[in-house]
Amino acid sequence: MSDMVYAPPPDTPVILHQDEDVVFVDKPAGLLSVPGRGPDKSDCMIARLARIYPEILLVHRLDQDTSGVMVFARTAAAQRHLGQQFETRKTRKYYIARVAGHVGETEGHVDLPLIVDWPNRPLQKVCHETGRPAQTDWKLIRHEQGASRLRLMPVTGRSHQLRVHMLAIGHVILGDTLYATGDALDHPRLMLHAQSLRLKHPATGHSMTITAPVPF
Repeated sequence: MSDMVYAPPPDTPVILHQDEDVVFVDKPAGLLSVPGRGPDKSDCMIARLARIYPEILLVHRLDQDTSGVMVFARTAAAQRHLGQQFETRKTRKYYIARVAGHVGETEGHVDLPLIVDWPNRPLQKVCHETGRPAQTDWKLIRHEQGASRLRLMPVTGRSHQLRVHMLAIGHVILGDTLYATGDALDHPRLMLHAQSLRLKHPATGHSMTITAPVPF
């Protein structure tokens, strides 16, 4: 929440792949993708990468509490090309989540429009009148003790989409400081990890899939 002290992990960026056009990294949980409001929130993934790659450019973001694969561009052309792939939903993103309770089905599709919950921002909420379309596919990997491990495949890329969609189907993501309550909150981190990202290389056009190991 906004009143919590920002204390990101000090680890050096884990580079998953880099070439003349792109850099893929494994963002740790607890680190902002871009600078937040105020000088105390200047430490972030792009700032750390800029020390290694001064020309680094943002393509997309992950929530502070989410870990996993992010791609950055090293040229303006690559940034445009990648940005268009995200906008037109040509990328494929796969997340792993641990959610509260045993999910009854083996797979499902959530189609619930989302909008910012203004009095409680940055929280988002489902709103059928004015929300923006949001869809998430999911598959059950296995049941665990009082929890389920799911593979989440967002079709759209709304803010907090996976977190709110899982909450909406009655299985909040464990460790979610914004949406979980009770026992579901009692975890060392948000149990959500961007495991893999598939896209076309901006220069070669070749399909590439970059994966980051699940830390939980």
